[in-house]
Amino acid sequence: MSLFNSLIPAFRRSPAVTSATSSKDLGPTIRPAYEVRETQDAYGLTVYLPGVAKDGLEFTVEEGRLRVAGRRAWKRPEGWTLRHRESSDANYELVLTHENTVDFDKVHAELRDGVLRASLPKHEGVKPRRIAIS
Repeated sequence: MSLFNSLIPAFRRSPAVTSATSSKDLGPTIRPAYEVRETQDAYGLTVYLPGVAKDGLEFTVEEGRLRVAGRRAWKRPEGWTLRHRESSDANYELVLTHENTVDFDKVHAELRDGVLRASLPKHEGVKPRRIAIS
């Protein structure tokens, strides 16, 4: 078991995403930088998606997979000559597997300045409980 899985066992890193495994409409994709944090009540997911607007973002959950796909909105201006660019034109795709411990009806997500922050509350059944002893 890797260090990442031992710290946060409910989310596992997905294999590298390539054009062969990405969605047909996204074309070649790159995996964005992201962070997953766990508290007693929820997971916090932060995904860095520079150049992605709200209408170019897709955040879905199905069959034990959480998927974030972002389409970049930037287009090269007419007559513009490229000198140097720090990032590619590829779209983003991140797929994380989970163990169905998240209550997806209560998920809250916000995209601001190319950073997606999502709060993924845990199901009541998996939260720690204090048991009174008589």
